[in-house]
Amino acid sequence: MNFSHEVEEMACVAKGVNHGPAPIPEEGKWVKAKKIEDISGLTHGVGGCAPQQGTCKLTLNVKDGIIQEALVETIGCSGMTHSAAMAAEILPGKTILEALNTDLVCDAINVAMRELFLQIVYGRTQTAFSEGGLPIGASLEDLGKGMRSQVGTTFGTLAKGSRYLEIAEGYINKMALDDDGQIIGYEFIHLGKMMDFIKKGTDANEALKKSTGTYGRFAEGVKYIDPRHE
Repeated sequence: MNFSHEVEEMACVAKGVNHGPAPIPEEGKWVKAKKIEDISGLTHGVGGCAPQQGTCKLTLNVKDGIIQEALVETIGCSGMTHSAAMAAEILPGKTILEALNTDLVCDAINVAMRELFLQIVYGRTQTAFSEGGLPIGASLEDLGKGMRSQVGTTFGTLAKGSRYLEIAEGYINKMALDDDGQIIGYEFIHLGKMMDFIKKGTDANEALKKSTGTYGRFAEGVKYIDPRHE
């Protein structure tokens, strides 16, 4: 280690109190984190890319500094889906420090990793006060039935009004309008449930019927429109 001439000429002053790190909450324990392996927790991070054309929600489950589980959800950019596939292979097994300094292919995923890292190392995780944290696989609880991300896609114009395309219940098939042309309900198809039925051998038309539902005062509609074509 090299010292500048100024430092070499300084007199030695003894260090008094050892100011250690403040304890942070981690999985139901108070931890003075000094090493990577001191860090545990499950939490989320959200990031966008420079042109702001897509975003990523990243969920990691870290045990003793090692990423054991990664859920990568992206929206808004077709290339991001392939980046997410690679990130899901890259992240498990890495320390959180390695992951922070790894190219996760897409800027949005890299930014999500940065935001998530800050929460983890500052003891702001979802499992900060949960004894033992959450088991590996817990991130899947954020998904809907059929393991599909919770997606909200809506569109509106001043000239033609709102169109619901996909929301928590699923793919919007029809919108119900009242006498004034206002939305009073909708018919949805839960694609995750439908695919589960089909994979179990149910006829596709029957699976579609069993996965279709309505919300609001759909039955009272005066007019029904397909939000994608009308």
